[in-house]
Amino acid sequence: MSWFKRSEKGIQTTTEEKKDTPKGLWYKTPTGKIVETHELANNAYVSPEDDYHVHIGSKEYFEILFDDNEFVELDEKLRSKDFLKFKDSKKYIDRLKEAHKKTGLNDAIRTAVGKSKGKDVVIAAMDFAFIGGSMGSVVGEKIARAATHAIENKIPLIIISKSGGARMMEAANSLMQLAKTSAKLAELSEAKIPYVSLCTDPTTGGTTASFAMLGDINIAEPNALVAFAGPRVVKDTTGKELPKGFQRSEFLLEKGFLDFICHRKQLKNKINHYLDLILNQPLRD
Repeated sequence: MSWFKRSEKGIQTTTEEKKDTPKGLWYKTPTGKIVETHELANNAYVSPEDDYHVHIGSKEYFEILFDDNEFVELDEKLRSKDFLKFKDSKKYIDRLKEAHKKTGLNDAIRTAVGKSKGKDVVIAAMDFAFIGGSMGSVVGEKIARAATHAIENKIPLIIISKSGGARMMEAANSLMQLAKTSAKLAELSEAKIPYVSLCTDPTTGGTTASFAMLGDINIAEPNALVAFAGPRVVKDTTGKELPKGFQRSEFLLEKGFLDFICHRKQLKNKINHYLDLILNQPLRD
């Protein structure tokens, strides 16, 4: 049994060679349900245990909506600049660098063109992971350019909102994006190009005050927070208790602010179904 004896005493494996259980194999929903991450991905990032819609970004929405996840990204190299030399507890330029390093994104939105159920569509999807999905000059510019691309090529536009509102570090330049995006969407409407707005959790502030509520069809995911000022701000300002589910998508649907609420697994079919109806073309299966 000499082959079973250690030739050297002690543990010889280096720290670098040691392997832990890979991180991210499980996801815990707010209700405490545990789901395997690959199961989430196969279920459109919705927990099969409690139907919780996990917060996702542009990468996952492109995966869900584009056929075979094939698309061409538009204006991907556009990046924000600290033209005001803004500084609070940290320099704005440092925040931008940190957000880019953490997420791999250049800003809080990505735009792309590709096919969805066989037909071309332009999709602009926001990323909350990049400085809270805040809307700065690059976000406004990329939405405007996406709308221009839709007009020039006569294809529908879909914007997926997930934002905390205007980016304060860009001051008035950020607020200008509300008017800029609204004006460009008016051009889209004049060109009779359909625009679908999808509100996800959260859609707040200047985003709600502009492009998120200007769709030919305004839809939302279940239980998404859609508001200008959040419930905590409203409660502190008014001093009143708020209704249950206040500012959630179901509440807004009841009050007429949304056209319908769509489960994420049905998103691709529903959006394309309504585009077919708007464009008066044969319905796709």
